[in-house]
Amino acid sequence: MKKILEKLFEHKTLTAEDCRQIMLNISNGNYNQVEIASFITVYLMRSITIEELEGFRDGLLELALDADLETYNVLDVVGTGGDGKNTFNISTLACFILAGAGQKMAKHGNYGASSGIGASNVMETLGYKFKTTPDALRKELDTASITYLHAPLFHPALKTVAGIRKDLGFRTFFNMLGPLVNPAKPAFQLIGVYNPEMARIYSYILQKTGKPFTIIHGLDGYDEISLTADTKVINKNGERIYGAPELGKRTVSPADISGGNTVNTAAKIFIQILKGEGTWAQNAVVFANAAMALHGAGIYSDYNEAYYAAVESLESGNAYTSFKKLMELQ
Repeated sequence: MKKILEKLFEHKTLTAEDCRQIMLNISNGNYNQVEIASFITVYLMRSITIEELEGFRDGLLELALDADLETYNVLDVVGTGGDGKNTFNISTLACFILAGAGQKMAKHGNYGASSGIGASNVMETLGYKFKTTPDALRKELDTASITYLHAPLFHPALKTVAGIRKDLGFRTFFNMLGPLVNPAKPAFQLIGVYNPEMARIYSYILQKTGKPFTIIHGLDGYDEISLTADTKVINKNGERIYGAPELGKRTVSPADISGGNTVNTAAKIFIQILKGEGTWAQNAVVFANAAMALHGAGIYSDYNEAYYAAVESLESGNAYTSFKKLMELQ
């Protein structure tokens, strides 16, 4: 690691193979915590290159447990995290809306690192038991149309660095890796990013996969469609900026979509929205993200039709039914 750090301190970049091997070494416990923290810190001071990110991704995927869910053609809605906005768990709720709308969902998530409350914190508080066996994951998909993949159980390196990331309290390149290493290998992903540079990098990497994708970036720094300002939407056909009223029928304020300061508060907000007891603003934000996924995946060619399908999923109780069926299996 010393030679690697010296190279980085000289403002040099690493090859994809260098980064793949580093990730394998992290997983194997070849570096101590000080070395890993120093390595991560370098990328807090400069941007990661596409080649470096691809190498880290390849290393994680090489070691990952296989969820073996490709036959389900699952979808995922995921944000990189690290936007510092402290919203409620919008992407996870959007996944339940999509499950209620008839889509098979494999949500990939983690505990909060740079942000305090991640999807795994909320799901665990609500009673979900993390699991890795394909049979158990398939049973959840067959019964509830949704399953949840807790990232550290599938990726040894993420478990190794979890404490360091928490202690640092900053967003790191590991935030960028999460959406790229879903073990379910989704047929489509809606990915939220917190800055334009990350959107550019993701677009380049995802174009190579040949799969449909949609990247969203709130122009005021959110890693999701927040409806607090305009949103940039990128897919394989190009990019476009949408206004909040166009995506969610209204503009909301940051206070409208706050997630609270404790896991219990976040879980309470989550259930209220899923039961159809959320505020107009909370619902609109969830609908917009779910609709963009339905639209981007090609399930609805018209965005407004996708939006009303999301509304129907919540208001009919289908989304909450998916949640209850999932929890009954725990």
